[in-house]
Amino acid sequence: MVQPQLAGVKVVDLTSVVFGPYCTQILADLGAEVIKVESPGMGDAFRWSAQAAGTPGMAPGFMAVNRGKRSIALDLKSADDLAVMHQLLADADLFVVNVRGNALKRLGLDYASVQALNPRLIYVHCVGFGQDGPYADLQAYDDVIQAATGTATLLPRVDGDPRPRYLPSLIADKVAGLHATYGALAALYAREKTGVGQYVEVPMFEVFSSFMLLEHLGGQTFDPPVGPVGYARQVDPVRQPFPTSDGAISIVMYTYDAWDRVFAILDDPDFITAERFNEKGGRVRHQDELYRHIAELTPRFTTAELQRRCDAAQLPAQAVRDLSEVIDDPHLAATGFFTRRVHPSEGAYFEQAQPVRFSAGDSANDALMPPLLDQHGAEIRAELAKRR
Repeated sequence: MVQPQLAGVKVVDLTSVVFGPYCTQILADLGAEVIKVESPGMGDAFRWSAQAAGTPGMAPGFMAVNRGKRSIALDLKSADDLAVMHQLLADADLFVVNVRGNALKRLGLDYASVQALNPRLIYVHCVGFGQDGPYADLQAYDDVIQAATGTATLLPRVDGDPRPRYLPSLIADKVAGLHATYGALAALYAREKTGVGQYVEVPMFEVFSSFMLLEHLGGQTFDPPVGPVGYARQVDPVRQPFPTSDGAISIVMYTYDAWDRVFAILDDPDFITAERFNEKGGRVRHQDELYRHIAELTPRFTTAELQRRCDAAQLPAQAVRDLSEVIDDPHLAATGFFTRRVHPSEGAYFEQAQPVRFSAGDSANDALMPPLLDQHGAEIRAELAKRR
């Protein structure tokens, strides 16, 4: 659904993979005009990240983060194509880029050069590491950021397997993309008041350190430390989905009285009445024992029966679904989260809705479909020629 909030905002998008494209897709969903600049031949590397349904270079991941954009292929080492890039930037509102700083300087697309061309431009630089630190010129991908932030040591804390492992998600890329979005929007708001553009740096290492250490800095929050790193509740090996007779279910006991309710619906209300659980702080101290006993009781029920009982008792609960089943979720169907669309070259595909909703302004499911490489190159060049 395209929203009207950023109608009239022009974005030049020189990004690839997920970090930058996730940001610019959100801007497109909010109504901005986004022109995706890609290298001739291969284009965005994420085009080739998995099997395409039709045209090579239209991988599902690329489809997921590139709707609402027009694509033009430019060889920025060519004087003629660099001149086209300068034309695009001359009246742009936002330039979102994830090329490393030294390469941008060589191309004359660093902030100082672009600011001279367009002083009102907001330049959003999606980088791996803050540009004033010793890692400034290093490459960064999701895996290395998960390693550098300690994220790869979280699963060992939970399951006891000492091997560092990545969380199986492009989580650092996506979190950094969201930060780039709010940075761009904040700078746009500031420009509305001041008329002045600015440089916005979004370093993935610092962004994801902030995101993960929010809870996991733990006892090191204080000087001297009062305990270990890690939020105990999140790295507790016992606090996991509970087995049922036909699957598994997540049940959350976050308040004191929730423990009474959960043992009541599990037909063992007397268990929680033991004195050790009713002393001050007793339910926290003995939390692992409580979880273990719940896991002994839940296999007596089907997942559906436990879901009904939890809902009736006002206990947060959801069945554990396989990843492949989420597309059929009835709530997501009712809210229109997935839309089946037909791409002119790739055929039918499912598009995920922009999840943030606005009460003001009409929206329509008329977003541009993910573009083929250079699909709009000729029309963009023609538009620029008319402005000369």
